[in-house]
Amino acid sequence: MDFDEIYRRHYASLFRYMCRLTGDVDAAEDAAQEAFLSLLRRGPKVEQLNMPPTRPDELTERREMIDRVRAVLDRLPERDRKILLLREEGFSYKEIAATIEVAASSVGTLIARALRRFAAEYKVTNEIDAPS
Repeated sequence: MDFDEIYRRHYASLFRYMCRLTGDVDAAEDAAQEAFLSLLRRGPKVEQLNMPPTRPDELTERREMIDRVRAVLDRLPERDRKILLLREEGFSYKEIAATIEVAASSVGTLIARALRRFAAEYKVTNEIDAPS
């Protein structure tokens, strides 16, 4: 998949996400454009371009995992959720810092704390959902 195809497929959803995240259309447009410029400069990661699983059991398992992760993210504090989503989308520490209005030097620590909270909540969720 080439850059143009990635842009066509993902720009609208990224823009909508950034609108929800920032609450500002101009800032969302700038952030989405910056994300694609960054992608263009460094090129997409191979694993991001792989097609999703196609077997029904793989699709079901993947959907269940996504639902569990979303449920855990919804229970995290808003800042932790933002940090983890921005990190997963490939934003730099500087970009994350600007979005959540902290010093770039503190982003690594904040990510580590958010990951610990996510892992603890995920463990609790799986213990609750696990069959007895």
